[in-house]
Amino acid sequence: MSRPKNQNYKGHGFSKGKEREQRALIRFKTTLMNTLMDVLRHRPGWVEVKDEGEWDFYWCDVSWLRENFDHTYMDEHVRICHFRNHYELTRKNYMVKNLKRFRKQLERDGGKLEAAKCDFFPKTFEMPCEYHLFVEEFRKNPGITWIMKPVARSQGKGIFLFRRLKDIMDWRKGTACKKFQGFEAQPSRYSINSSGSHDPRNSDDQRDEIPVENYVAQRYIENPYLIGGRKFDLRVYVLVMSVHLTNVAVQKTSPDYHPKKGCKWMLQRFRQYLASRHGPEAVEALFGDMDNIFIKSLQSVQKVIISDKHCFELYGYDILIDQDLKPWLLEVNASPSLTASSQEDYELKTRLLQDTLHVVDMEARLTGREKRVGGFDLMWNDGPVSREEGAADLSGMGNSVTNTHLGMSRQVGRGHQGCAGGGGLSRQPQGAVG
Repeated sequence: MSRPKNQNYKGHGFSKGKEREQRALIRFKTTLMNTLMDVLRHRPGWVEVKDEGEWDFYWCDVSWLRENFDHTYMDEHVRICHFRNHYELTRKNYMVKNLKRFRKQLERDGGKLEAAKCDFFPKTFEMPCEYHLFVEEFRKNPGITWIMKPVARSQGKGIFLFRRLKDIMDWRKGTACKKFQGFEAQPSRYSINSSGSHDPRNSDDQRDEIPVENYVAQRYIENPYLIGGRKFDLRVYVLVMSVHLTNVAVQKTSPDYHPKKGCKWMLQRFRQYLASRHGPEAVEALFGDMDNIFIKSLQSVQKVIISDKHCFELYGYDILIDQDLKPWLLEVNASPSLTASSQEDYELKTRLLQDTLHVVDMEARLTGREKRVGGFDLMWNDGPVSREEGAADLSGMGNSVTNTHLGMSRQVGRGHQGCAGGGGLSRQPQGAVG
């Protein structure tokens, strides 16, 4: 049932007299016809609603969010899959601005060693507004490779590499010339409100509604770790239940990799591959550094993202590992692809989405004390949760932990990665893509 705020507001999820524990029927809505729809339709007790039907759970797109969020009343238990200004982390220029600002704060509060914990993203400049700063940096390090990326596009669209300033000048004289020159002398196109966040009226994560396209120029990682002579990156899914970081968990999976096809590995296999070549200690350090990326990047936007108890976010982190086993944050996606490219990929994303729904817990089944839900391991609970703590035997059943309520049994070990419970953050990587 639904209830409007007023005549102009739509309401969802209001059901008079029904308490949280009595919700055996969940009405869901989504426009995505991929793995997600299959998972939702096969979840016991969940029924699909269409058009203007009232819903309890909506896996919406960001355009719906922008147009309807402020005009929709949602009852206590209702959930949607985006925070209002999620783009503070997913727009490439905003992500870098927030990380730079957070690094300065850490240096003020804790010194340079603390600030160095944010040194996980390549040197980056927003174009055109930081063009002159970029030129100054470029001339300090001649001959290195830079990569240009549109701030709000995905799937590699609009990206190109360059080593000479002439390449930038040629780009300016091409299709982007008028836009670039027209904005070079102007202030940045977005505004900052009193909370420090970017004005959502002037920016969003939409691809087709930016009148002038900004880019970032980023130093290219020229020593990537290779498997079979091929470059890859990791896609890590991070499920955020609260931007206040009440608790955080991550579930990682890695694509199966084929030297010729460049397919995907499960992450556990990737860990084993690295451990066989570099030793378990080096791999533990690598994954600890990745955990630091997830936590610090979210802390960087904690004060600017609008927190709402009805919202969660499944972010897709793209991580590149270099030859020194240092992880680099390339970008964060607000709407990571849920369309499967193979049967193995379908099974992987099905498990990811099932675990995500377990953590979101529309059925109110969790106790709030879980350290693991499906493939998700708790990594933050008002502070960091160590792998030892997350992997502890909670059941008295040896090294196997069973969540009997959800009907899942998982082998517990320090190497298992995932995303877990409650009202915070979880991680799950899809894997290393060739």
